[in-house]
Amino acid sequence: MYLVESKGGAIGCMLLSLFFLGTWPALITLLERRGRLPQHTYLDYTITNLLAAVIIAFTLGEIQAGTPEAPNFLQQLSQDNWSSVLFAMAGGIVLGLGNLASQYAFAFVGLSVTEVVTASITVVIGTTVNYFLDDKINRAEILFPGVGCFLIAVCLGSAVHASNAADNKRKLNNLPGNGKVDARVIDADDGTTANEGRKDVENGNGFTRKANVGTADFLVEVENRRSIKVFGRSAVLGLSITFFAGFCFSLFSPAFNLATNDQWHTLKEGVPHLSVYTAFFYFSVSCFVLAVILNISFLYWPVLNLPKSSFKAYLNDWNGRGWALLAGFLCGFGNGLQFMGGQAAGYAAADAVQALPLVSTFWGVVIFGEYHRSSRRTYVLLFGMLFMFIVAVGVLMASSGHRK
Repeated sequence: MYLVESKGGAIGCMLLSLFFLGTWPALITLLERRGRLPQHTYLDYTITNLLAAVIIAFTLGEIQAGTPEAPNFLQQLSQDNWSSVLFAMAGGIVLGLGNLASQYAFAFVGLSVTEVVTASITVVIGTTVNYFLDDKINRAEILFPGVGCFLIAVCLGSAVHASNAADNKRKLNNLPGNGKVDARVIDADDGTTANEGRKDVENGNGFTRKANVGTADFLVEVENRRSIKVFGRSAVLGLSITFFAGFCFSLFSPAFNLATNDQWHTLKEGVPHLSVYTAFFYFSVSCFVLAVILNISFLYWPVLNLPKSSFKAYLNDWNGRGWALLAGFLCGFGNGLQFMGGQAAGYAAADAVQALPLVSTFWGVVIFGEYHRSSRRTYVLLFGMLFMFIVAVGVLMASSGHRK
């Protein structure tokens, strides 16, 4: 069994995890904006999310000979360690609920703001809990100022959202019909909107004219094409989903911490702690089972006025399947790397990966045109938010100790 034993290795795991965990939400959002049903996307995603945990368990978890104190993955499957297994599976359940809720929050609140709010809740609750569970191995004089920097960035992120929402409202109000989407619905005969123009048949799916990124016409195009319709919905709904997701995220890391370190002494004497690989396997299995049950149910009884589907329709939907499978791999390996770094340097420091809005905001700007043609005030707030996130992730990583 391979173990990360150096502070440098732990920080490397966290940085790679930060990139992976900040990228998979962008892929999920991309598919939703292209019109793919979220139930189909999440079922694909959850398959490779589990597969990533299996790959990690059978490679890093079996790479060296185990010892009685640190058995390998397969050896631990037959040991009497069910109290720790239940903690790991509980962590998988809350993470699964959080990721599922986030998929809908991305549509209602936006990629960047969803990540900022959920990260803030995770840091405030999860990092504080992990600090005490880890017997304060992280340096409090550095850790908690880092948490404070994160909260400042969160406040700036909320201001960015409010300012950008005001910018978009102003753009839409300048449209004929006061920006209402139903005045510019997709034409049933040729599949275009009033602003897209006719399709160019000779060039496949291209249009003769597309709206410029950041314009009111662009916002209407996105709404007409996406699977989750958000115009006219209450802002409270999206924020409620986002806060629920953040609360779930704040619990999964402490649960995993308890599973691997047994701070509450629930294991019988002589039974070794779960390795990070064994715990991650059980963690991912429970996440997979929950996702399959809920999303198959959502196929036939959809939420938020989404269209009904079926399992047969899901199997036949190959549009964007590769991106959904890639998103699952990125999330699975990202979580695995976070836990590997946390085992070495402390889970409170590993929560520095909650600065993933840095990555998500980058993808939001590059892929989805967020903040294009926004006001100067929005750009100033956006820069401030990103700067504080950079400070926060650096301070949290600097607080990392070393588990004895």
